Amino acid sequence: MSTTTGVGDRSKPVLRMSSVWVQGVALVMLFGFFVMGFLAYRTYDASMPLPKQIVSESSGEVILSEEEIVHGQALFQARGLQQYGSVMGHGAYLGPDYTAEYLRLSTEHAAKLNEENGLPDFVSEGATPEDAIVEEFRTNRYDEASGELKWTDNQIAAFEEIQKHYAQFFGPDSSSNGLPSNFITDKEDIHDLTAFFAWTAWASAAERPGMEYSYTNNWPAEPRVDNGPTADIVVWSVLSLIALIGGTGLIFAIYGRWSKSIGWHSEEAPNLDFKQPGEVGLTKSQKVVAWFVLVIALLFLIQALLGAASQHYRTELTGFFGIPLQEILPYNVARTWHLQLSLLWTAGGLLGAGLFLASFIGKKEPKGQHWLVWALLGAIAFVVFGSMAFEWASSMGYIEEATLFSQQWEYLDLPRFFQILLTAGMFIWIAIIFRNLRGRLKTEHKSNMPWLFFFSGITIPGFYAVGMLAGSETHLTVAEFWRFWVVHLWVEDFLELFTTIMVAYVFVLLGVIREKIALGIIFLDVILYSVGGVLGTMHHLYFSGTPVEHMALGAFFSAAEVVPLTLLTVEAWTFMQLGSKQRASGERPFPHRWAVLFLVSVGFWNFLGAGVFGFLVNLPVVSYYQIGTALTANHAHGAMMGVYGFLAVGLSVFALRYLLPKKYWSDKAMGWSFWLMNIGLLWMVVISLLPLGVLQLYESVGSGYVEARSLGYITQPDNFIIEWLRMPGDVIFLAGIFPFLWMALKGVLHNKEIPTVDEHPKDPLFSVISPDDVDHSREIPVGAGSPVGLVSGGRGRVDNRGQVISEQDPNSQRGDSAETSAPEPTFETRTKWDKKYRSDDK
Repeated sequence: MSTTTGVGDRSKPVLRMSSVWVQGVALVMLFGFFVMGFLAYRTYDASMPLPKQIVSESSGEVILSEEEIVHGQALFQARGLQQYGSVMGHGAYLGPDYTAEYLRLSTEHAAKLNEENGLPDFVSEGATPEDAIVEEFRTNRYDEASGELKWTDNQIAAFEEIQKHYAQFFGPDSSSNGLPSNFITDKEDIHDLTAFFAWTAWASAAERPGMEYSYTNNWPAEPRVDNGPTADIVVWSVLSLIALIGGTGLIFAIYGRWSKSIGWHSEEAPNLDFKQPGEVGLTKSQKVVAWFVLVIALLFLIQALLGAASQHYRTELTGFFGIPLQEILPYNVARTWHLQLSLLWTAGGLLGAGLFLASFIGKKEPKGQHWLVWALLGAIAFVVFGSMAFEWASSMGYIEEATLFSQQWEYLDLPRFFQILLTAGMFIWIAIIFRNLRGRLKTEHKSNMPWLFFFSGITIPGFYAVGMLAGSETHLTVAEFWRFWVVHLWVEDFLELFTTIMVAYVFVLLGVIREKIALGIIFLDVILYSVGGVLGTMHHLYFSGTPVEHMALGAFFSAAEVVPLTLLTVEAWTFMQLGSKQRASGERPFPHRWAVLFLVSVGFWNFLGAGVFGFLVNLPVVSYYQIGTALTANHAHGAMMGVYGFLAVGLSVFALRYLLPKKYWSDKAMGWSFWLMNIGLLWMVVISLLPLGVLQLYESVGSGYVEARSLGYITQPDNFIIEWLRMPGDVIFLAGIFPFLWMALKGVLHNKEIPTVDEHPKDPLFSVISPDDVDHSREIPVGAGSPVGLVSGGRGRVDNRGQVISEQDPNSQRGDSAETSAPEPTFETRTKWDKKYRSDDK
């Protein structure tokens, strides 16, 4: 409904909020992306150099070429090695970090040669053997003009020796490391793969020109080359803490001053009767969403089972309870699928929820809309299962590297062909949304909720498409920059924005909050999340070969990300009490108790998983020692599942309430699902991942990063027990998925019993009761944690059996059908309510 400017002009839509909010969002976005543009320039201009060739310092012989290094990088991706170990800290946690491992092996071999042959001639006079290694590896022999890097004889000899190590590791020993037998045996492949590792290790020790630290800000912690925390790491860690404390104080001061006008509030909401499941007619396209929910529930289950399988590799490398699982589903494939599906099923849930809500917002169903939704569902299924098949084939070596069908970077593991299809599918999705909203958009100001819903939807395919700039042969640092635009900006900022708008729209559609309040929540969230979220992307790039300003800005602004998450915990109580001033009856309750509780749990996990655990790993001085340890996995599970997983489940449960007739719904089943999933996830992080991560952090600081990442350390008795202690949490969590899956299956089987409509009424999910016409003596108090519904529809009173009696006909009683249970308010009541609650002039 649009707001008009006056009696004589009833066609011009106006903004329901002050234009100051719009200006605030524009300034935050302009500032954030202007700085991001500068950082993009610096990424291309000042990242660690990729030499055109590496030559012998003594003889001038060419040792390695740029092409061999780049081919090794492509092999690293195609064979799924970033989903087994890591490079520069980014990747999986079972295998080693190849940058740190190569640096350790090369320095040890050089020290051995120095012991046998004496110190090299170029070493400073009076240097100790330890000083000689530091000088040899920290000296930067790269010539920027020619693109030529010179290696010493020791570095060349170390490269040749380390090739033998990886030939053994990926060849005869591979099956005992969680990989298929004789995983990589081609000598040229081993040579180029080792060349890629060697390049990253060189950059981690060689000093950046004019600086006293390496291209990776002295990461990894390696005393053999004098790598330790830099002054920038310490200073920006302190400033991050100041930003967190100051930002939290500021936001609470603002909240204390304007708490009555910002956040989730419902004091002014009218008395409502929520239409019950079965009473709300659905369009054909909304009924197709039942299949979306079933598909994401199945993918959710598969993803969780794969997570359990990949976790088991940390306790039994050579199989699954004696079964040689690594031969058909090795760790790198299991983790690839686990990680990819975590993004795809949650995104699919949000896409489905967007389609479901768009029909309520747009009111009238365009012709043939449901066929487009069916086509979209088929396309998504093709992308999901097709990409999984090609990822398996790529990891097993059946597909050539650096092609449209080979595996890509972590989080963007989909082969490029399927990345293109997925991006196109999401643009088709927003086009379908636009068809639903087109009529409504014509009557609304471009800063009102329907347009915000549409604009935020465009960012979903838009920011995912940015990931295409990270190709197989893209410079590692540049690829990391664009890859984390997807991982961070797409997931943590714009998906968050889209879901915030959807959640706010849910409560607007239910009549619980006014649209003006919802807009205030949305604009406030956009500003708060974007202040830290946009530039906070750089906290992923502290040690990826970028210049130091990436770490400075990433550290400072990622600390600011915790501030809005802290505010969420304060607002959670108000959120839980939405509608608590309404009257309720056992016969016509608020139908979305469990959907809202899932959304409430999102607030809890936003604070704990994304906020507390995220800040812990994002602080530069902590990240320096822990990146790639169980603390990273702890944050990932708490934030990804706790926030986006439960968002997708909560919105799916909201849709299922209308897709399922009341007789098929089970509150008990959804209650089991809610508690088992939350308890299982809490068990995982508190009992296993967090303590293991703290122990690894302690080991990294005390003994070394290589030691903390080694399988030898992980499989020590104490750590081994902690790994096994995760099993009960995994089992509890898996058990919680089955009730959700069962309700999703019911939604597919029984949605045909819901009335089909082509157009929704003005208020499709509730009816209004005049506050003056309701018997207040029948108020029922509401328990904490449960937003509530109201007793009756239309104008009426409540008898002693909880039934509604019409004032026009005292002998009539409420039936169960949509036609009799929620009569429309009289014109007098509607006009009165509109004047009181829908005025947007102030």
